[in-house]
Amino acid sequence: MDIESAYREVGTYRGAAEICSTTPKTVKRVVLAARLNSEVPETPHNYDQVRDLVGARVEKTKARISAKRLLPVARAAGYGGPARNFRRLVADEKAAWRTGNHRGRRPVENLVGYVKTAIT
Repeated sequence: MDIESAYREVGTYRGAAEICSTTPKTVKRVVLAARLNSEVPETPHNYDQVRDLVGARVEKTKARISAKRLLPVARAAGYGGPARNFRRLVADEKAAWRTGNHRGRRPVENLVGYVKTAIT
């Protein structure tokens, strides 16, 4: 029996190591490598149905809207999950908007009334 099958059968590293006559560390290494190589489908989030709505509102308000103000709109659009997950979604969308829309640096020389003074 190969290591992955033994682990699936028993469910523990130590048990699979006993069956395959190897160490639990080896079993763990093989099982984790197999998990990394296999393609795991992404699990859908309960807020995926309103992600476009949130993105549009964040764009419209230039990331100034809060999740508190958006939650009733999202609930009307069909969101039924907890408020905490929704706050995470809004925070992610606002952060994504801000990375693409940096306002830039404002140089000091362009300020009206700014006078450079030398310290003597």
